[in-house]
Amino acid sequence: MLLWLSIKPFFLPSSPVIVQNPHLEGMTEDILYHFDLGTSSHNLPAMFGDVKFVCVGGSSRRMKTFIEYIAGVLGLEDPNSEYPNICAGTDRYVMYKVGPVLAVNHGMGVPSTAIMLHELIKLLHYARCTNVTILRLGTSGGLGLNPGTVVVTKQAVDPTFQPKFEQVILGKTVVRNTDLDHGLAEELLQCSKELKQFETVVGNTMCTSDFYEGQARLDGAFCFYSEKDKQDYLAKAYEAGVRNIEMEATVFAAMSKMSGLRAAILCVTLLNRLDGDQVNSSHEVLKGFQDRPQILAGHFIKKQLSASGSNI
Repeated sequence: MLLWLSIKPFFLPSSPVIVQNPHLEGMTEDILYHFDLGTSSHNLPAMFGDVKFVCVGGSSRRMKTFIEYIAGVLGLEDPNSEYPNICAGTDRYVMYKVGPVLAVNHGMGVPSTAIMLHELIKLLHYARCTNVTILRLGTSGGLGLNPGTVVVTKQAVDPTFQPKFEQVILGKTVVRNTDLDHGLAEELLQCSKELKQFETVVGNTMCTSDFYEGQARLDGAFCFYSEKDKQDYLAKAYEAGVRNIEMEATVFAAMSKMSGLRAAILCVTLLNRLDGDQVNSSHEVLKGFQDRPQILAGHFIKKQLSASGSNI
C-alpha cells in the first residue's frame, strides 16, 4: 500500500522551522541523543537562535574544513580558536558554528542522514530559528559531465527516476515529495557564474541505497548484470535528466520541504560514470574537486548576508 504524503509548509514573512509532531508538545524534555544536546540541558535559543545557514555533508572532516573556510570568507576567523565540536559528547556526528552558519555532518546514506535531520530540524525549531537555508555539500558520480563539475540539484529522484522518497512507517510505504527550491538553485548557479572558477550545471540528482549495485557499478563484491545492462540503465537515467548520483538527496529534499527549510544540494562530480566506475584521480585533484561546493556555498552565504545588511 502506497500513501502519498505531500505536505505544503506554510511560509510567513519570518518563516519558522516546522515540526509536525503533536507528541513533542507533551514532553518535558527532548533529548537530541545523537547530538548529545537537550532542551533542558542546553539553552538552545542562546546557542543557535541566530543561525540562518546550515551546511551539511557526509564527512566529519569536511565539515571541520568548511567551518574554517567560511569563517575566513565572512571575516570571523579567530587564530586562537579551534572551532570546538558542539557534539563532542558523541561520536555519531560533529557540529560546528561560526556566526550565523552551522555545519553538521550526516554520515553516508539515507538512514544516517534521516536521523541527523530529525534532530537538526528539532534543534532549529527549539532554538526558534527563522528564515533558515540549508545546503547539502557533497561528492557524487557524474553522468555525461567532466569530473570536477558541480551539480546544483533541480529535482531529487529515486533509482526509477521518480521525484519521491519512500519510507516504510508502521508497515505501510509512505511516499513523500522531493521538491527543492528552484529559485535557490538558480541563485547558486548565478553565484558560480560570478565566481568563474569551475563549471556548474543544474540537473536532477539520483539517490540510491548503496554505492555499488544500486549505482550500476561493475566493481562490487557482487554483480549479476553486464556492461551493456549498466550502460543502458545509465543512458535512461541521463535521458530522465539525471546528471549525478549519490545516496542522500531524496531524504534531504523531502525532510527539508516538510520542515519549511529553503534547501539546495551542491555536489561535485568525481568521475563520469559513463566512462567507468572507480575514482582514480590523484588525492590532490580530488581535494581540489571537493573544495568546490564549499567555495560556491561560501560565495552564496556572503552575498546573502551582504544583501541583508548584516554587520558580519
